[in-house]
Amino acid sequence: MTSLLRRHRDFRLLWTGEVAGQFGSSVTGVAMPLIALTVLHADAFQVSLITAAGWLPWLLIGLPAGAWVDWLPHRPVMAAAQAVALLVVLSVPLAAWAGALSIAQLLGVALLRGVAQVFFQTAYTAYLPVLLETPDRAEGNAKLQGSASAAQIAGLGSGGALTQILGATGGMLVNAATFVLSLACLGGIRHREAGSGTTKQRRALREEIGEGLRLVAGDRWLRSFTIFGASSNLALTGYQSILVVFLVQRAGVGATAVGMLIAAASLGGVLGAFASRRLAARIGTARAMLFFELGLPVFALLIPLASPGAGVWLYLVGGFCVSLGIVAGNIIKAGFQQRYCPPELLGRLSASSAVLNFGTIPLGAVLAGTLAGALGLQTAMWITTAGVPLAALLLLASPLPRYRDLPTEDRLAVPLPRQAAATATATATSGSVAAPVAVPNAN
Repeated sequence: MTSLLRRHRDFRLLWTGEVAGQFGSSVTGVAMPLIALTVLHADAFQVSLITAAGWLPWLLIGLPAGAWVDWLPHRPVMAAAQAVALLVVLSVPLAAWAGALSIAQLLGVALLRGVAQVFFQTAYTAYLPVLLETPDRAEGNAKLQGSASAAQIAGLGSGGALTQILGATGGMLVNAATFVLSLACLGGIRHREAGSGTTKQRRALREEIGEGLRLVAGDRWLRSFTIFGASSNLALTGYQSILVVFLVQRAGVGATAVGMLIAAASLGGVLGAFASRRLAARIGTARAMLFFELGLPVFALLIPLASPGAGVWLYLVGGFCVSLGIVAGNIIKAGFQQRYCPPELLGRLSASSAVLNFGTIPLGAVLAGTLAGALGLQTAMWITTAGVPLAALLLLASPLPRYRDLPTEDRLAVPLPRQAAATATATATSGSVAAPVAVPNAN
């Protein structure tokens, strides 16, 4: 069969914009901590706050954003989010040139970029199943995840170098350019969709949010995956929020090389994108998910052992395995959710899951920064990386170990409105299956 990228113009544009955006965001992911560390002389706690600010909007507006996105055509929402992110990112080099850059501004930039990301990610998750037919979704997810991982690696690898070549804030200009490209690609997509209904057809915001939460809470699989994702993200973001500081100050990695080192470890994500479907076809989707999410995270315990010289290989091995498991697991979960959830509910479901999954990310970042200040960087790294395999043990209490494959048909029971649910509890069972939004149980 001809590749999806060759035969589907709109998907090709979506893919190009997403890859460009991931590259730019990864450059900024390295550049922002380096700006804080080398230009503004921030400590580990302040650097961790920048990470926390980027994810805080999921807690603040994630739930209503899911309902709002379901009311609107998704592509314009994505474009508006990218436009806001473009303006926010440009403010950093402008402030630097004016001599007015501060930690407070970096925190504000991270927060506003996070708001834009809430709307973009929620709309993006709901848009892909609308753009692609069911038989193409597995290939689409794999191509997007694999290419995005490669773009992230390229961005991470060049982030430190660009900061050195273009100046402390030069990397932010690269991110701004990728937002321009992403906006151009979104504008070129021909597929048009209607909103989910007129204003009169829309129920109260509280009821729509409640419906999304009932979808998450009322299903045993969805509950299990969400609890695991929230716990995993607490640990993952904890160690990632102080990783740049750890590699520079404890492992002796230079500012230019730190991005390249993180990029090398992130190559596991590319392998995960290729391996996920192949291993799932061989041993089953449920078993493959256990391998990727439970077996590989054990290697996170190698990361705190990183030291100057040959000791950086321990970080490389640990980071490689964690990245491989995250990307592969996310691909399996994303395909499952898109098959499983009715399209008109994807925004609410993904936002509700994301709020619970991503809501622990700012907590993990602040916790890691606090631990680093109180106990030292290496001890904080030990505690947070140990949480990665410990969180994965929660999957053993889920239905996952008892199945070879995740369900392959749409069995999600749409929750009844509150008034009807009170009189129909016999039909509102929790025996159907769902999966959460792809999480960073997320890099």
